[in-house]
Amino acid sequence: MSISKRQAFFGLACRYPLWGLVVLSAISIFFSGCETMESAVKIGKSIGRQIDALDESQKESIRKSAEAVVRSFKDITPEQEYYIGRAVGATILDKYRPYYDKKANIYLNILGQTLSRASDLPETFGGYHFLILDSDEINAFAAPGGLIFVTRGLLRCCKHEDATAAVLAHEIGHVELRHGLQAIKKSRITTALTTLGIEGAKTFGGENLARLTETFEDSISDITKTLINNGYSRSFERQADIASVTILKRLGYGPNALIDMLRVMDKNLEPGGLDFAKTHPSPCTRIADIQKVIGEYTEAKIPGARQARFIKALGGI
Repeated sequence: MSISKRQAFFGLACRYPLWGLVVLSAISIFFSGCETMESAVKIGKSIGRQIDALDESQKESIRKSAEAVVRSFKDITPEQEYYIGRAVGATILDKYRPYYDKKANIYLNILGQTLSRASDLPETFGGYHFLILDSDEINAFAAPGGLIFVTRGLLRCCKHEDATAAVLAHEIGHVELRHGLQAIKKSRITTALTTLGIEGAKTFGGENLARLTETFEDSISDITKTLINNGYSRSFERQADIASVTILKRLGYGPNALIDMLRVMDKNLEPGGLDFAKTHPSPCTRIADIQKVIGEYTEAKIPGARQARFIKALGGI
């Protein structure tokens, strides 16, 4: 992420104190993630004396990042998931710029935080954080640990709050089920374990530290390629949709809102596009799978006050 992008994002939080309070942790994660990735690239190319020149805090940061990929998926700790997720988030923010709208981002965070509390994973090491991306693409991304990004294009497919809640609940489902971590190729873990075996109890340094750093970079690449380019399997998307339905019901939102959103999306998607059309099962396929869980479609009844706050926050998106 460029310095200008980081400065602009920091400036947003400074100008909007309330939103800055809501997502303060996310900002630090994004910045740290950028620095981690930039440091990782440099360290991966600079062994020997250049690695020795790092101070202990920098070395410790690299060690923690590398260690996050050497455990099995079940054994990755929340803290390690946080280190992975913040690097993925930084990579996403290097491709997409944030949408600078105070009321829209506050609304999305309040709604998202409420939904996350009703999930089967109500807390993560760094907390859940939600950010709108200034893109017409119809897309959303959930980085490990709870960093969730939604494009303006996708939000335009939401005609009421219940549909917006369905989008966020689906992404929370990916975090809850740790789908992002499962995108890491098992060969990465094998490489890391082999390196650690060679290194033994010695202090990390030189070529071994560089190899671990490169493995970490490749693991982040596995996740971001899955999120942005390849998409999850149909089974993973079905699992996230089922998790979304559960969360919506717990909070009193109509689960049919997810179908409402998918129907609008189906009309708006461009065949051959680089968004949901490329990385997700077709909306029709997802609707069929969802209806097996919730039954026959019934139109959502949206309270007037709920629709009013939705229009106020996202009407101009």
